Amino acid sequence: MARNPLYPEIATNGKLAVTFRGYNITNAGKTAALLDHPLLGQYLDHRLEQADALCSDVINRHTQIRQDLIDERPSDLDTYPADLAMIVAVELAHWDALQELLGEQRSNIKVLVGYSLGEVTAAIVSGLIDYEAAMRPVLELSRDAAALADRVTMGIVFSRGPGLDVELVRQKCEAITAEGKGVIAVSTYLAPNTVLLMGENETVDRFGSMMSEFLPKATHLRKNQHLWPPLHTPIVLQKQLRDRAAVTLQTTEVHPQQPAIPILSCVSGNLGYTGFNTRKMLTDWVDHPQQLWKCVHGILDMGIDHVIHLGPEPNIIPATLTRIADNVLAQINQPNWMGYGLRTFSKWAGYRRWLNNLLSHDAVLLRAPYVIQTVFEDRLLEPEEAVKVEA
Repeated sequence: MARNPLYPEIATNGKLAVTFRGYNITNAGKTAALLDHPLLGQYLDHRLEQADALCSDVINRHTQIRQDLIDERPSDLDTYPADLAMIVAVELAHWDALQELLGEQRSNIKVLVGYSLGEVTAAIVSGLIDYEAAMRPVLELSRDAAALADRVTMGIVFSRGPGLDVELVRQKCEAITAEGKGVIAVSTYLAPNTVLLMGENETVDRFGSMMSEFLPKATHLRKNQHLWPPLHTPIVLQKQLRDRAAVTLQTTEVHPQQPAIPILSCVSGNLGYTGFNTRKMLTDWVDHPQQLWKCVHGILDMGIDHVIHLGPEPNIIPATLTRIADNVLAQINQPNWMGYGLRTFSKWAGYRRWLNNLLSHDAVLLRAPYVIQTVFEDRLLEPEEAVKVEA
């Protein structure tokens, strides 16, 4: 029997994956509305107090994160360190509440996935490192990471036809960097047809001007107007963030044991944590691109039935899973081409040629439409309906 009858679909017998979000432009999500939630409120109070204490200790900044949430304080680069502490604290509070809901069915959680900052949370809840130890190097380096953002542009490169040759994209970024006018690199491999770039100065525009020479005609570049600390790229090497993180982690206490729950790592794209390489994985986290697609594929390949997204307003992982599910459904439910004529069918099939090519040799993607997704904060805010439970 589920320990809390108000959310019966969460405590199921299926195979669960739990995901954690990263930093974004909006970071509070719906947390303010949940501060007094009968289940989550107590956990938020405790974790946000921890975050305030950590900010005071590590970056010598007095914060009142709970009040900031109530006041709807916006995020910017100046609040970046406190936002990082808040996001992880909220994710941990969600995790605490989820454990209470699941009770003995906690064993149904088969894997953890964290995008960017969320991987730090995954390492914490899997028992590899404590909250304070994990967040200390993150916060110590956060202001320097934010200082790099004022000359960095984010660009999303995506193809509406064939998949991208991601190795060629990487090579072209390296060639542009070698011109000496700024560093550009892949920050995230979002899907076989989509990568996220971060580049200094005019390098993203330079990439865009060259794109037609080496990428399919149906490839597009969209620039993001916001400023982003360029983690997961070699741009951070300019302030020695990787080396400084490595030095801090040398004397950081970790727990040399297998993770209590396996972690699909966006650093490595696989179950990369062995229990004895936590320091190395968290060092690589600083400048290695995020292998998000490999992790999404890994969720499907493991036969996961239900993905529960923790943290305030999770976006990247649920959006990626939803997009692949929608595309797969559209592909397998396409109308018979004979009713529309060969030209119409050919045009339609070319629109998702990258997916069509994948489906021809990777049947695991067909599972995507059948994976249930729950955004935890949304579920907690739904009206509570009385459920009778037999003793």
